[in-house]
Amino acid sequence: MADVARLVGVSSQTVSRVSNGYPGVTEETRRQVLAAMRELGYRPNSAARALKRGEFRTIGVITFTLSTTGNVRTLEAIAASAAEQGYAVTLLPLAVPTQDEVKGAFSRLGELAVDAVIVIMEVHLLDAATVSLPPGIQVVVVDSDAGDRYTVVDTDQAGGARDAVRHLLDLGHHTVWHLAGPEDSFAAQRRANAWHTTLTEAGRVPPPLVRGDWSAESGYRAGLRLAEQKDCTAVFAANDQMALGLLRALHERGRKVPAEVSVIGFDDIPEAGSFLPPLTTVHQDFAEVGRRCVEGVLSKIRQDVTDAEAETEHGTTLVPTRLVLRDSTAAPPKAPPPR
Repeated sequence: MADVARLVGVSSQTVSRVSNGYPGVTEETRRQVLAAMRELGYRPNSAARALKRGEFRTIGVITFTLSTTGNVRTLEAIAASAAEQGYAVTLLPLAVPTQDEVKGAFSRLGELAVDAVIVIMEVHLLDAATVSLPPGIQVVVVDSDAGDRYTVVDTDQAGGARDAVRHLLDLGHHTVWHLAGPEDSFAAQRRANAWHTTLTEAGRVPPPLVRGDWSAESGYRAGLRLAEQKDCTAVFAANDQMALGLLRALHERGRKVPAEVSVIGFDDIPEAGSFLPPLTTVHQDFAEVGRRCVEGVLSKIRQDVTDAEAETEHGTTLVPTRLVLRDSTAAPPKAPPPR
């Protein structure tokens, strides 16, 4: 900075004002200082400036797995939205979702100097007494049942599942089987509960629930069992990957989709339209989830929440889903005429 000041013939304070974008410097002086910076290869020390201001323009993200479509696409959306706001993202994946791991992650992010933290927590933790987030840290949680203790952003899991089941019932199917996600997943439980409730409210008996682990392979194994259920004419899979494995199993067992069995998924991954047949599914707006997460933490950082926003400062904000109709669902096969 002193070298730049000497070259231009101004004070170091003037150089500091230019580098930080402060007013009070004439345009001509500003141009001369910027030219001298380029000539001397001077770059302001962003870390030192951050320490001085107490603002690091970095958002920490804690997640327990990057193996699921939802987590990966949510993380991608958070990074894109943060970049638009001039913030970087520091990712900290955890191997085991325990209280000690969560506390350790917050400590490490504190050492890395982040302004706030977004927690992508799809397992049942915050609704249990065993895990809580450290106080005094600006936090937004994704995909969890944290009640009113935290600010939570989530997809409308129940609404999307209801739309899927009602679509199949409206097509004329007597009931709908469900290929659910793992038991420890909040999203899977929300979707399974909505499936069961929607059938019950329609006066239908829910069939036995079948579980997978989000993978196409688990969908395939479950599909082999479902293919043997001759009264199974419709299946709601809790995600598109399991629906893909289910489609393969039904094909191998000679059960035509959708002529004999209708299949509907959840997520609307980019490849869903290229399945055979193209998959009817529930679309999740991951970009909007990411945008609202970043909007939430920046609002906390800047402490400029309006009265209207303050009402939703804690609690859950749901991002709507929409049903995408393709070729994997149709009316059930007609019963053969009696002989």
